[in-house]
Amino acid sequence: MVATAAAGGGRWEVVRKGRRPAGGPGSSRRRTLGEANAGRALPLGAPIATSDTLFKLGFERPLKRQNKEQVPPPAAPEPPHRRHHAARGPRKPLANAAAAKPGKCRSLEEALRALDLADLQKELDKSQSMFPENPSVWVKDLAGYLNYKLQAPRSDPLLSQHPHDYPYCLVSRQLRGIIRTLLGRAAGALELFLDHCIYTMLQELDKSPGESLHGYRICIQALLLDRPKIATMNLGKYLEVLRYHQNRPAKCLTILWALGQAGLADLHEGLKVWLGVMLPVLGIKVLSSYAVAYLDRLLTMHPNLTKGFGMIRPKDFFPLLDFAFMPNNSLPPSLQEQLRRLYPRLKVLAFGARPETALHTYFPSFLSRATPSCPPGMKKEILTSMSQCLSLDPLSFSVWRQLYTKHLSQSSLLLNHLLESWDCSSRKMGPALQETVRSFKVTNEELAARGPGSDQDVAACDAACKELLRRMSGRGFPWSRLLLALLIFTTGFVLHDVWTHGSFQASSSARLLRAAGVLPAWQRLSHGCLRGYRWLERSIPAYGSQAVAVLRPQLEQLWAKGGEVARDVSEWCCSLLCWAHAGLAWLAEWLQSWLLESLWHWAECARELPLFLLRSCLVPLLEGLAAALEWGWQRCQDSCSGEVSWGCVREHLSSFTSSSWTYLHNTAAAVTNWTLAAISGH
Repeated sequence: MVATAAAGGGRWEVVRKGRRPAGGPGSSRRRTLGEANAGRALPLGAPIATSDTLFKLGFERPLKRQNKEQVPPPAAPEPPHRRHHAARGPRKPLANAAAAKPGKCRSLEEALRALDLADLQKELDKSQSMFPENPSVWVKDLAGYLNYKLQAPRSDPLLSQHPHDYPYCLVSRQLRGIIRTLLGRAAGALELFLDHCIYTMLQELDKSPGESLHGYRICIQALLLDRPKIATMNLGKYLEVLRYHQNRPAKCLTILWALGQAGLADLHEGLKVWLGVMLPVLGIKVLSSYAVAYLDRLLTMHPNLTKGFGMIRPKDFFPLLDFAFMPNNSLPPSLQEQLRRLYPRLKVLAFGARPETALHTYFPSFLSRATPSCPPGMKKEILTSMSQCLSLDPLSFSVWRQLYTKHLSQSSLLLNHLLESWDCSSRKMGPALQETVRSFKVTNEELAARGPGSDQDVAACDAACKELLRRMSGRGFPWSRLLLALLIFTTGFVLHDVWTHGSFQASSSARLLRAAGVLPAWQRLSHGCLRGYRWLERSIPAYGSQAVAVLRPQLEQLWAKGGEVARDVSEWCCSLLCWAHAGLAWLAEWLQSWLLESLWHWAECARELPLFLLRSCLVPLLEGLAAALEWGWQRCQDSCSGEVSWGCVREHLSSFTSSSWTYLHNTAAAVTNWTLAAISGH
């Protein structure tokens, strides 16, 4: 037992263990004490509600902060009787909030025609007057009002049966002005407003009857049409929501549609949205169709791809390459074919405005994918892309040399591709390819000397390197030089033949031409030309006089008309010049000043040109000539045993002259013998 003092009378009571009776005096006292302290106790908050989605957690904190901010400014103190009366009844809602919910219209066009813009403006003015420092309330009231009034039959989340700018394309010019004006005033709360619209749409999708979402869609389109960057400020948050709701296609497609509206106005932001939230979910079957269709529409709407340069990096480009060309992936064949048609434009976007400075960053990933087991279409594209990298970006050769030993099989495929395309593109790669292939040849010899590790790949690479070196070292047949030599030798033979026989008619060349029928044909041709010339001498004066007699009146009339036209044109030009001189005096002043500046500039250039020629051309030429003379003098000293004398120089000159004459004599004799043998053979 425990003794305790009673709270009221100062007596001692015995408290026994066990259940206390419900109606005892102690309980009544405790209840009275609780009631007495009720005025001082803090009110207990409502129990914490569990969050339905990860998206709600993402928006929980901003919404709480917003609710704290949605407090109207303190009003003037009311009289006591008014406050007592207001405390009795419930709080009155806004003007139209208590009105009956409008019935659904048959179409959105009908609902927009029935919308009272004056009432909308009145509600927005009221919201701005009640919350002048909280613009997020204004835009939320706008979205809520529009969605409440525009009740029409629901459409699918993607609005696939409507144009790409539906439903904003149905909005009147006056309503667009109201929306844009309010969004311009609430510029600091637009990111939160986009989150609110998307979150509210997702909430409505959870409800079975659910309202139509046309009002929120119109607000999202109006917002992102003018400010598309708002959609890309926090794409990671939306990607987490998509992954959380990947088993709820309607919600995922709603989020993708909302964020994709940024691409209607800006290719850069549209690509950022696609790469940030659509490419990561491209492998999900229920979302891949919309992702590919959106990319197709985006590239069709923006044919000028320059605004998208720099957006697609190697980490984004190569998953697209795999999706487009790798068989048996998560994309259906129709979507894979559609993505393959878009691939050339994606490749242009990835390589950017200056591919000669960026392609070496793509080369390692291309090389690692060029395996012998690669599908034929993908292998062809990869080899073509690597050839393009080597042709445009010289740094790709150094990257290839660093990766060669780790990718022998891939390098053998690339070397054989360079051999196959030698006449088209490989020949133009120049010394960089030759230097790289020579280094590969040395590496192949070292790998072959180490042991039979990868003999097959090394042998394939070595064979391709040898063939490439042979083609690079070999030159084409010198047809121009051969034709020039034949022309010179033929002329020499004919002259020698004529000189030997005394005349052309008695020469062997004439007999050969006469036997072949060339000389008689030439004689007939020359005789016909002579007869024609004599006929022209006789006929031209007669026919000329007749033509002059017939055409002279017409020619004189034409000459007179031409003179009149020339006078009219000259008068018109004079009047035009007078007008130009009177009205464009400033142009003459500008030309005069520009001419003076140009003359001064050319004078400076003319003054600098001799100095440039002297420093850049003449001085190096003289230095080279002096070096050549010094080298020749040194060689002369070496050949004369250190002492140069006239006898030594004369001996060298006579030896050089004799050897040159002997070579020329032998060559001429050989050519003469061959020619005589050929002539006598005929």
